[in-house]
Amino acid sequence: MGAVVRKTEIPGPRSREIFARIQASTPRAISHLTPIAVAHAEGATITDVDGNTYIDFAGGLGVLNVGHRAPEVVAAIKDQADRYLHQCFMVAVYEPYAALCEKLNHITPGAFRKKTALFTSGAEAVENAVKIARAATGRPAVVAFDRAFHGRTLLALGLTGQVRPYKERFGPMPPEVYRAPYPYCYRCPRAPSGDSGRGCCLLEGANPLAELFRSQVRPEEVAAVLVEPVLGEGGFVVPPPGFLPALERACRQHGILLIADEVQSGFGRTGRLFAVEHFGVEPDLVVMAKSMAGGEVLSAVTGRAELLDALPPGALGGTYGGHPLACRAALAVLSILEGGLLERARVIGEVVLRRFRQMQQRHPLIGDVRGLGAMVALELVRDRARREPAGPETAAVLRRCYQRGLLALRAGADGNVIRALMPLVITDAELAEGLDILEEALAAPTGELADSSI
Repeated sequence: MGAVVRKTEIPGPRSREIFARIQASTPRAISHLTPIAVAHAEGATITDVDGNTYIDFAGGLGVLNVGHRAPEVVAAIKDQADRYLHQCFMVAVYEPYAALCEKLNHITPGAFRKKTALFTSGAEAVENAVKIARAATGRPAVVAFDRAFHGRTLLALGLTGQVRPYKERFGPMPPEVYRAPYPYCYRCPRAPSGDSGRGCCLLEGANPLAELFRSQVRPEEVAAVLVEPVLGEGGFVVPPPGFLPALERACRQHGILLIADEVQSGFGRTGRLFAVEHFGVEPDLVVMAKSMAGGEVLSAVTGRAELLDALPPGALGGTYGGHPLACRAALAVLSILEGGLLERARVIGEVVLRRFRQMQQRHPLIGDVRGLGAMVALELVRDRARREPAGPETAAVLRRCYQRGLLALRAGADGNVIRALMPLVITDAELAEGLDILEEALAAPTGELADSSI
């Protein structure tokens, strides 16, 4: 018997009832991948209120690398709940905050003294990293990248490199944000075959920011460059091997801080604790969130001690930042990852990448397959020669997936990328079953792959 259990039509009657209540009481601006109402989750599976069980390739949008309700995480939360809940670190300090900061200072890349500040969301951490960079350097400008996603609060939104649906009608955006191209080789007009990035045009002259410094902003005015080591919402785009090292060299040359946004790529997703480790880069600041606390709300900025100490007392903080339950959960997550889950991520990535490439040979809808570790994606196109994005078809494939018992996500500026964010504790049998369901959905007649809203 497989992991998928179907007891009703999908969505079932109870899910439809709850979803109708949600539509009536919440704004339509908060979108939903599915109309499924969850009753229980465990490991890499979710059971809805109608008793149907699904394999989870979404992982709470990249939050559950160690799985739903990881026993060690649940035990840590329960133990902490028996002691105290909220304190506010700015009022009375507590040991779990200190223990987590010490751990992050030790495990993040960089052979230099570090300090850590804890927050809640990834967007909050991004905004604080920029505050730190501006205060430490005395410079106003920040460079971010095309197709990047850094959050939904205003400064993070200004750093995000996609208008719809994130930025439309929310302007004006914050000033002194400059945009550079990210090496998306599959869609580079100078790489007609969509090659892997060897000889990447952005690396000509060895400085990927040279044109930006010529045409948009003087390097002496730039406080920091903010980069995702692998694009997340932008489509799971993996840069060519030389890009991040070249970016680091350009930053060092001009006294610019390098900030790595590891919100989605961190905590084991790529087979390393942090994706920048694959490229031998040592960022000045690392931004973390999502999977760092196994489902609890937590984010962090870790970096050079002198940078975080450049701000006066009271300049950083937040009522809920570094909540005790979340700190205990994060310490449990790190113990799980160091206990062998990083190797599991590499194995999962190999299996998924191999299977995706086999699917690509059988299904013309798949234009590109790419990934790093277990951060793997399919890009769907209507025509391989023209590489026209197949956004509506992608939405239909994902709808067919959840109707068959698989929850998966799309990404990319055109909504035509299917990304793999399954919990790393997924079993071999669950992984194989989920991949089978995805291929069944891809194999539907083209005429049936028309977009339909929930």
